[in-house]
Amino acid sequence: MFQKVLIANRGEIAIRVMRTLREMGIATVAVYSDADRRAAHTRYADEAWHIGGSASNESYLLVDRILDVAEKSGAQAIHPGYGFLSENTTLANACAQRGIAFIGPEPHAIIEMGEKTRARNLMIQAGVPVVPGTEGAIDTAEEALEFARDIGFPVLIKAAAGGGGKGMRRVDDPNDFVDAFNGARREALSAFGNGDCYVEKWILQPKHVEFQILCDTHGNAIHLFERECSVQRRHQKVVEETPCPVLLPETRQRMGEVAVRAARAVDYVGAGTVEFLLDVHQDFYFLEMNTRLQVEHPITEMVTGVDLVAEQIRIAAGLPMSVRQDDLRQTGHAIEVRVYAEDPDNNFMPAPGPITRLRVPQGPGTRDDSGFHEGDTVSLFYDPMLSKFIVHGHDREHARMRMLRALDEYVVHGTETNIDFLRDCLREPSFVDGSYDTGVIDAIRTLRDNRPPIDDEDHLDALLAAAMAFHFQQGRTSAATTDPATNREDDSAWRLFGRRQQLGRLS
Repeated sequence: MFQKVLIANRGEIAIRVMRTLREMGIATVAVYSDADRRAAHTRYADEAWHIGGSASNESYLLVDRILDVAEKSGAQAIHPGYGFLSENTTLANACAQRGIAFIGPEPHAIIEMGEKTRARNLMIQAGVPVVPGTEGAIDTAEEALEFARDIGFPVLIKAAAGGGGKGMRRVDDPNDFVDAFNGARREALSAFGNGDCYVEKWILQPKHVEFQILCDTHGNAIHLFERECSVQRRHQKVVEETPCPVLLPETRQRMGEVAVRAARAVDYVGAGTVEFLLDVHQDFYFLEMNTRLQVEHPITEMVTGVDLVAEQIRIAAGLPMSVRQDDLRQTGHAIEVRVYAEDPDNNFMPAPGPITRLRVPQGPGTRDDSGFHEGDTVSLFYDPMLSKFIVHGHDREHARMRMLRALDEYVVHGTETNIDFLRDCLREPSFVDGSYDTGVIDAIRTLRDNRPPIDDEDHLDALLAAAMAFHFQQGRTSAATTDPATNREDDSAWRLFGRRQQLGRLS
């Protein structure tokens, strides 16, 4: 087993990986940019090394600098987290050349599953169902339009080397296709250095359902059930849950078997995710495979009791995984929300700035994976996710209500957040009954747009009342004083969530 591991990432995922390493008795090495000199992950690690400027291409994307730190610090392995270099074959190959373990899949698997058209063809050969579409990238918009007409609109234009919603366009009208195709190519070229695009049939009212898989070097391959990830903005997930509320047991079994088959088709090693689209008839289609740990992995850990990072580390060290398929059960229900510093009412634009106050919810069945402390600053250089907040309940409604309670207690001052938007997500009727699909964000935004405006005078009255209450509170020795005659708490004390009911008592 490794004695020291470098985490080639930042923020909440770096801290999350370090927590498991610390539990395993393994020393941790953090790397940081100029902007992250006092970041939470640098303070949590056993040691932290500066690697460059604030922009990611001046720091976190510099393979040679990260490897140099690994060698100088004596780290025997590198965990890439997700994003940045997590699906970068340059890092994986360089680790192998320098005798450093890469806690992730083999480079060939990253290549084969990272290029979408290649992955699609591999899945067809493996007997994995795929969405009807082109066999490879199409050179011209006119050729692509002809194919789109053949399979019928709506269609989805996708970047062959894409991810995160970049180079992706839904097209409903043939007259809009050429402009959309050319726009997708330009965006893909800018984001990935590869402008190749292909075309798929758009599945109406789809659910985005993915399966967590684990494979070791001893021939073992398993799945750890599904995650429902249909609440997405700009093709990026916002709310995830497990189990999927509509998935039938027989469909779950078939999808799990197919996910494992997909992993075996590329001799996969490590933790990965096979993503599917599920239609209203319980038919499913391969979407892509992510050759890394996913942001939403904690909900799988909550319902299975398996520490996925610990399994990654065991596998990278050459050990067999500690679980078998027959050992696994889904217990209860888990929901994760991604708390962002962003403005949902301004097209989810990032809202960097200082966090002047931070109060994270607590209580039974809660977990907060965060990379920020009160007083930290949300940088404009990186993704503005403040935390992944996760709850676990004995069933779905219990988990949903627990999450709503927690969001009511979540306080962030100093920057705009999406917390209120997340509450709306969990209260949206189709989410409540579980029937929602990947279009649910549009329904939530419509609901928010149609919400009656706040009356300015009523709003001012509310602010004045709050200010008076705060002033009153500051003048007291405590929020709840004690009656010396009875040694009981004074029920008239002002409280954050309102006054307690007055109770009569005998004198």
